[in-house]
Amino acid sequence: MPYTFTLDDVAFLRSEEGARALDQVAELPLTDRIADVAAVRKLVGEKFAAVLETVLLRRKGKLDPTWLYTGDALQQASVPPVARHRAARLAGRDVHDVTCSIGADLAELARVARRCLGSDLDPVRLAMARHNCPSIPLVQADALAPVTSGAVVVADPARRDSAGRRTWRPADFGPPLDELAEVCTGRDLAVKCAPGLDPAAVPWAAEIELVSLDGQVREACLWSAGLATASRRASVLRSDGTQWTLTDRDPSDAGAAAPGEWIVDPDGAVVRAGLVKHYAARHGLWQLDERIAYLTGDEPPPGVRAFRVIEHGHYQEKSLRSLLRARGVGRLEILVRGLDVDPDALRKRLKLTGADEASVVLTRIGRTPHFFLCRAERVPG
Repeated sequence: MPYTFTLDDVAFLRSEEGARALDQVAELPLTDRIADVAAVRKLVGEKFAAVLETVLLRRKGKLDPTWLYTGDALQQASVPPVARHRAARLAGRDVHDVTCSIGADLAELARVARRCLGSDLDPVRLAMARHNCPSIPLVQADALAPVTSGAVVVADPARRDSAGRRTWRPADFGPPLDELAEVCTGRDLAVKCAPGLDPAAVPWAAEIELVSLDGQVREACLWSAGLATASRRASVLRSDGTQWTLTDRDPSDAGAAAPGEWIVDPDGAVVRAGLVKHYAARHGLWQLDERIAYLTGDEPPPGVRAFRVIEHGHYQEKSLRSLLRARGVGRLEILVRGLDVDPDALRKRLKLTGADEASVVLTRIGRTPHFFLCRAERVPG
């Protein structure tokens, strides 16, 4: 069970004595839980649990290593590149983060907003936010009882039920998403959610933006009508600072045709945003099948990992095994869409022992299962 911080814990951690304790414990290897507890208790005394938990959370490396966190707050917090991207759309506005928690989003909003306020119901997280964001005004307030007017409302509702289990139902969020939208009627509203959210559950959202970082889909952001510039958007970010965006307003005149020289698996944000055709049209690609997200073409987009087709045909497990053994493939990456195939189970059944490596894309074209034996390559750009 994660440690439950108290206001006394936060006060200690923010004190000079607490800072010294954190520095001392940070020098320990912390590789054996039982031994670590004993060592930290000897160093710190009665506040050993709060200090140990804080050092362990800081070592996760997700946010500023001088900040204070709870485990749940750190898990839900946006990583800085994603929070920065979302904040950029609100540059120059007055912004109120009504679920500011420990301040991860608030810190990025304050860099670009004209004026910024944070609030939260949880006094412990709010105390941590005061440490993390000392120059930003903070108040304890319920997101469903507005204490501002005119400012853009930003929210990141808790997505766990009373038992601590993850929930996908917006009505179970904290605060409930439909109630928050109703309270904010007539105001600009931006809400961070998990990427698996059903759009039908948030009819008030004029735009749904899917955001990925380094190939991993991180979040969906819901934008109300006053902030929306499209209905669906995919924003693809990289840790090196590069990024690009695709929306449903971009051309989508890409159909399906015979396989080209390459297979391209679009970024997950593109797929989840329903913008596969738009991505294909932008890069001169086409679909293998109208209902499958794999794309193909004679030249892949720059900067992506694509799959150069070596051989393809009708998929049968036995014939694929023979082909891979004949080519000396011992290490195999398996990508699947549109077929009921478990890649890990298939890899075990293939029992490959060769020295070479390859990738295989398994999918269907129409009703026919197909395989594409490929060599994965990182395209420059």
